[in-house]
Amino acid sequence: MPEPTKKDETANAQPEESIAPESNGVLPLPEISLQISPPPEAVAEAEPVETEGKEPDPVEPVPVEVVVAKEPEPVENGSTDPEPVAVGVKEQVEPEVKEEAPCSPPPPALSQSAPPRPAEMEKAEPVIVVTTPPPPPPADKDDDAAASTPSPTPPAEDAYSLKKLSIELPHDSVPLSAMGRKDSVWSLGEGQLPEDLDKPIDTPPLSTLLIEKPQGGSITVGGDITFVAKVEAKDLLRKPTIKWFKGKWMDLASKTGKHLQLKETFDRFTKIHTFEMHIIKAKDNYAGNYRCEVTYKDKFDSCAFDLEVKEVEQGSQNVDIRSAFKRSEGQEDAGELDFSGLLKHRMNREPKQEEAPDVDVWEILKSARPDEYEKIAFNYGITDLRGLLKRLKKTKKEEKKSEAFAKKLDPAYQVDKGGKIRFVVELADPTVELKWYKNGQEIRPTPNQRKYIFEHKGTQRIMIINNCVLNDDAAYSVSAGDEKCTTELFVKELPVKIVKDIEAVKTTVNERIELECEVSEEGAQVKWMKNGVEVPTGVRSRYRVKSEGTKHWLIIDDASKDDTGTYSLMATGGTTEARVQVDLKPLKILQDLQNVTVMLGQPLKLHCEINPGNVPGRWYRNGQLIQPNDRINILHRAKNHRLEIESSSIHDSGDYTFVPEGYTQSLCAKVHIIDPPKVHLDSLNVPDNTVVIVAGTKLRLEIPISGEPAPRVVWMKGERVILDSGNRVRAETFADQTCFTIEVTEREDTGNYKIVLQNEAGEDTGSVRVKVVDIPDPPEAPLVPAVGGDWCSMTWDPPHYDGGSPILGYFIERKKKQSSRWMRLNFDLNKEATFEPKKMIEGVPYEVRVFAVNAIGVSKPSEPSKAFVPLAVTSEPTMLVVDDVTDTTVTMKWRPPETIGAAGLDGYLVEYCVEGTDDWIGANKGLTEKTKYTITGLPPESKILVRVRAINAAGASTPRTLQHSILVKEVIEPPKIRIPRHLKQTYIRRVGEAVNLVVPFMGKPRPKVSWLKEGNAIDPTHVSIRNTECDSIIFIRKADRNHSGKYEMNVKVENHEDTAIIDIQIVDLPGPPQYVKIEEVWGENVALDWTPPKDNGNAPITGYTIQKADKKTMEWYTCVEHYHRTCITISELVVGNEYYFRIYSENMCGLSECATQTKDSALIVKEGMNLKNPEYIDHDFKEPPKFTQPLINTFAIAGYNATLNCSVRANPRPKVIWMKNKIAIIDDPRYRMFSNQGVCSLEIRKPNPYDGGTYSCKAINDLGDAQVECKLEVKGGFTFYELMQRGVPLHLIDKYMNEAKNVEAEK
Repeated sequence: MPEPTKKDETANAQPEESIAPESNGVLPLPEISLQISPPPEAVAEAEPVETEGKEPDPVEPVPVEVVVAKEPEPVENGSTDPEPVAVGVKEQVEPEVKEEAPCSPPPPALSQSAPPRPAEMEKAEPVIVVTTPPPPPPADKDDDAAASTPSPTPPAEDAYSLKKLSIELPHDSVPLSAMGRKDSVWSLGEGQLPEDLDKPIDTPPLSTLLIEKPQGGSITVGGDITFVAKVEAKDLLRKPTIKWFKGKWMDLASKTGKHLQLKETFDRFTKIHTFEMHIIKAKDNYAGNYRCEVTYKDKFDSCAFDLEVKEVEQGSQNVDIRSAFKRSEGQEDAGELDFSGLLKHRMNREPKQEEAPDVDVWEILKSARPDEYEKIAFNYGITDLRGLLKRLKKTKKEEKKSEAFAKKLDPAYQVDKGGKIRFVVELADPTVELKWYKNGQEIRPTPNQRKYIFEHKGTQRIMIINNCVLNDDAAYSVSAGDEKCTTELFVKELPVKIVKDIEAVKTTVNERIELECEVSEEGAQVKWMKNGVEVPTGVRSRYRVKSEGTKHWLIIDDASKDDTGTYSLMATGGTTEARVQVDLKPLKILQDLQNVTVMLGQPLKLHCEINPGNVPGRWYRNGQLIQPNDRINILHRAKNHRLEIESSSIHDSGDYTFVPEGYTQSLCAKVHIIDPPKVHLDSLNVPDNTVVIVAGTKLRLEIPISGEPAPRVVWMKGERVILDSGNRVRAETFADQTCFTIEVTEREDTGNYKIVLQNEAGEDTGSVRVKVVDIPDPPEAPLVPAVGGDWCSMTWDPPHYDGGSPILGYFIERKKKQSSRWMRLNFDLNKEATFEPKKMIEGVPYEVRVFAVNAIGVSKPSEPSKAFVPLAVTSEPTMLVVDDVTDTTVTMKWRPPETIGAAGLDGYLVEYCVEGTDDWIGANKGLTEKTKYTITGLPPESKILVRVRAINAAGASTPRTLQHSILVKEVIEPPKIRIPRHLKQTYIRRVGEAVNLVVPFMGKPRPKVSWLKEGNAIDPTHVSIRNTECDSIIFIRKADRNHSGKYEMNVKVENHEDTAIIDIQIVDLPGPPQYVKIEEVWGENVALDWTPPKDNGNAPITGYTIQKADKKTMEWYTCVEHYHRTCITISELVVGNEYYFRIYSENMCGLSECATQTKDSALIVKEGMNLKNPEYIDHDFKEPPKFTQPLINTFAIAGYNATLNCSVRANPRPKVIWMKNKIAIIDDPRYRMFSNQGVCSLEIRKPNPYDGGTYSCKAINDLGDAQVECKLEVKGGFTFYELMQRGVPLHLIDKYMNEAKNVEAEK
């Protein structure tokens, strides 16, 4: 339901609404009555509706009058902005008003109302009264017009008079696009300025997504309704996003439930998304404005629609403060008076004054404490407590007593158009400067203008407005110092009536039409309509509107048949209409079309003359409409109609017809185009009409020809005529072209071909040259002048015949002589006649050949070259190091070259020179085949440089030179044993297997090696030991369990020695269990018990295998394998059978050779079984941590990973902590910790001497903790000899050795 809103003093001096402003807060605000009735016809979509100066046909309204009064709200600047405080509405059921459509209402009329006593007004509270007057009796059109006339006007000076506004609304069938928000209003101010009336109105942009928008509707309380929105998905890659809102911000997606349901469907055939919103069993507060928003990427579309919920017809009801403050869910004006809920009852009722509610909630809230507001709202059913407190805050504000004004302006004034109005205020201080404002803009007196007159009478200040017009209908205010008082002026305009109606007109086209009408008032605003649509009167419009005094004319200078229709003039007091009929004039042919014969390419002109001259027409050729373009020009000047073609073509021949528009008659003529023959060789698009074709392919030339009539075509090569019946070469002729075909071209087809065209109009000839090209001949066999290790150079001569096309380049291929597969060496054409193949295998015979390439293709291959073999010297020797140094000799060793080649390796040449000289001396007179050589006869303590060359048949390789000089001086190296990683743990072998252990060691001069077993010397008859310069080998051909034990190795060089211990364990199959007995037999179960074997085979027992046998068959079957305990219960035995049992023991070598069998048998009784359930006590498996395998002291080699292992048993699973020197190891990348099945491991990555120390492993659980520890010693670094071998400079070796000694001393 539209609600009038307040009129602000805007910057453009245009009031938004024309509601009377408030007074100083002491007096109640006036009552405003809005008269709403539908006009006779619908308003066009998206057009603004204007009612100023026009009077639509009245329709019987069903009035509903609502009167609302409330107190004003003071504003900070001292002035009170008007609020919608008093509304009286008379309207037809379900009026819809669009918010965007501006409307200028007719002047309002004031009605008399008895003012209350001032004392009562000071305590006035908001009161809501709903009255329903009876429906008016049926009346004719004049009575209806009289019924809509405003009531008599009381004196405007009455400050306590109530004010009514009468507004004529458009027809209730306004299109949906013209409907706006539910809270949209009609503008009640002075509307648009006269200069703004002709401004174009922006139309909203068309929808970009929605193809069907939801339509507004109305339902009764408890009814159902569905709103549908559709989006076309042809151009969308995914489903668009849709949101439903109520009001401005309430998203309905979170409100779905019993009364609201949202549904989405998609039709795969039509590619349309359908979105539905179902409202089920609607309630009163469901009414309002809704909005649907659709988004897809950067596209957006929305649509607003209204829902009206009607109540079932009931008797008049009381409206109290509690119902007025029911919250309107989702609305922007939540907390305000719910006018839409108060205006639902639109049926005809007798006006009745409702009694005030029994309980005055306002007084209760005023006297209550703030903490009691919520309780009071709950007790009296007030759901919108926030809005109620907002109103209470406004009422509790203290009213300021005016200090500047003794008497203020009245709330509203009314004056007739052309009349005079006086505004009078009385000042408390006459010296205060006074300023008058109209819509916020100051009114300044001018000496030459008598519009505004200002008078001073004592303390009274008077402003008089003469000759009031509609533009004077505005909000006026007067300020005295910091205080301001406001009022509202309404200018009343009488309806404009029709004095003289429009007369019907019947005429013909091109005539002048002039429609005249006379109204009751000069300068009245009227509207001309054609068939119910307003006539456009802009600058470019065919219609002109003229007015002079009370007369108005609509003029059409050049009438057309489209001007036929019903024309009407609308004024505020009535409407008049008349019929205009425009007919065609009779057609006269002044000059008919003539038949024309035109040469091809010449201009073609057709001309005719008809009367009337301004009748357009259409030209047709062979029944097809002719459209003008760059070549065809259609002219129409007065009676003349011309068709002009600048350059005629064959297609322009035919029957031409001119048809005048609107007439059944037509004019006809025939056009004939003639053309001499011509051959169009340009279509070949080849230079000099020369066609190049590859030999062996098909040639087909299609040459367009023209001529009218069709010419005769002859093809000739020299004096020979080419017929159309030939097999390989033939010529064919068609309607618009001639074709020359050679099925398989040959070199002999090269030559000139002549074409001759003849017809009645003349003759034309043409010539085409055909050139047949082919691949070139193969080149001559290539020559190989130079050969390298993996390359060679080759040359060749170009081919004798290039195939009629220049040689573009060559392809080269090679193959091994023994192979038949050729390999392409270049994928890009080689432009020169030389090439250098690479990446060949040395020592393998090769052949090469060449292909010539032109624009046609690749030639056949040339003859292969003579076979050649690539050869090259070897690469330099590798890994040249110093092996030994004495006082007079230096021993060098190296490795063979990485690449030896097909020429092989004959030997090595060792050379040396004294440091500081460049004279290289050969150490060996002849080549040495070994990779080790001792240079003798060197002066002691001298420094030499050494290099080695590899020699083969191709020559000497690049020398390998030692990077640093060698000091000729013998060095003592302490002995050191390097135990392999697999020997650091127990070395396990089975009985009968061979033991062969190699233990490397270091030391200079050659160390002495000795072995002991358990501290005793080793019997050489049982264990063989062989020692070399760098390792010691212990060998046992056939191991026995007696060979198990710890073997100690000792290496000694002078006073230096080193020892190592190797643990060897020889294991064998275990013996059988010692004793197996049957403990108990019950039911189908037998309990067995046995003792472990006496001989475990020198390895722990890993499990047992239990077998059973029936006494009758004595066939043994395995019951359980890999069983770990020494007692078991065998189940599921056959009743009535008698069983024997036997058990094998098992270790890492396998099962024992024999098994232990039970002496007694177990009989499974058939009948009378007595089952005895033994009582078992649950075993407590919890135990504190206990290390079953402790850590052992370990020696590690610097640079090689070391691992510490131990095993722990505990339940529940313990937490394992590793520590070094009693400090926990946490997040150190050099350490890796593992724990699997109780085995704990600590891996130390590439330790150095600083990683030595005491390592401990601690296991903790809820029952206790345990800890084991060991010592780790890292034997570090490199020896002097190793550093010399690596070629480290002496000063760096001395620095490293000194640091190592200092570290050892600190330990």
